[in-house]
Amino acid sequence: MDIFQKIKNHLQENSIDFKELHHQPTHTSEDSAKARGEDVSIGGKAIVMKIEDDFKLFVLSAALKIDSKKIKEFFGAKRIRFANREELKKLTGLVPGAVPPFGRPILKLNLYVDRSILENERIAFNAGSLTDSIIMSTKDYIMKTNPQIFHFSKE
Repeated sequence: MDIFQKIKNHLQENSIDFKELHHQPTHTSEDSAKARGEDVSIGGKAIVMKIEDDFKLFVLSAALKIDSKKIKEFFGAKRIRFANREELKKLTGLVPGAVPPFGRPILKLNLYVDRSILENERIAFNAGSLTDSIIMSTKDYIMKTNPQIFHFSKE
């Protein structure tokens, strides 16, 4: 079963309302926002990073950038970096831009969400491909994913 179907099944099994969209391939957060008819700030940008020797999944508003210093401080880490294309493929089976903002049970990664996600009533994200998106309430997203929340974005 592909990631998109796994996410849909997971949400449906938990009686969570969501909207699914199929669109042309999108390679940037701005393209995704246009395809969804949403502001880019609603987008949940999912980024896999290696913290010391462990990969973790970080989600922040697509309008913002990650502040590596804040992540280093939070984990007390000296070495952090973005996962490369090959590592991303091995960990998730996906290409950059297709990673959904879901840790376990969808992806086997610990999930960390930036406070910027909480500023919107909805979250929109690419759901396992560059052509499939889901829009759902932020409240339901946080409830269902149970992430660790802290501030790691740059203003």
